[in-house]
Amino acid sequence: MSDRLPKLPTSHLVRDLATMDQALYETVSVTRTPTLDSALRRLSAAADHSKLSFAVAAALALRGGRPRRAAALGVAAIGVASATANLLGKQLVRRPRPHRAEDSPFPGRHVPMPHSASFPSGHTASAVAFAAAVGPTLPVSAVPLGLLACAVGYSRVHTGVHYPGDVVAGALLGTGSAALVLALTARKDA
Repeated sequence: MSDRLPKLPTSHLVRDLATMDQALYETVSVTRTPTLDSALRRLSAAADHSKLSFAVAAALALRGGRPRRAAALGVAAIGVASATANLLGKQLVRRPRPHRAEDSPFPGRHVPMPHSASFPSGHTASAVAFAAAVGPTLPVSAVPLGLLACAVGYSRVHTGVHYPGDVVAGALLGTGSAALVLALTARKDA
């Protein structure tokens, strides 16, 4: 008797993950959450072009010292994440955005549909990159910025512009971008 798990063909795994991704998106899109709708729509818009992260970076930079260094690392990580997501990821994968029906049950929660591909979520990649790069240098900010990055990611699904899988991929990309920036900085400082 073998202890190995049966080997699934990659195409079956991809199909199953896509099915789960679609089901999760649809569950969010039909769940009534009037209290969250406007707040998440505003959060999603505030994260456009990393405005929210850049505002936090500016506030940190004004404090000087470690906060300024953390801000610089966070901005560098945003640059890596954004370039990788938008110039590489979206161009290679070209996943269409979710379909939002004209008769959507909650049109008030939607933000304008971007024209770029859906995969990965650039908003999430940048927000996670910023949080993951700032946190190690300024530990007091790690949890609040991490929670904010998670909220930005969820807001992209809630407002109808991304599938959950896009957000997960964006978070992984953001984490990797921050790790790269931190590793390069540590190497330079050594």
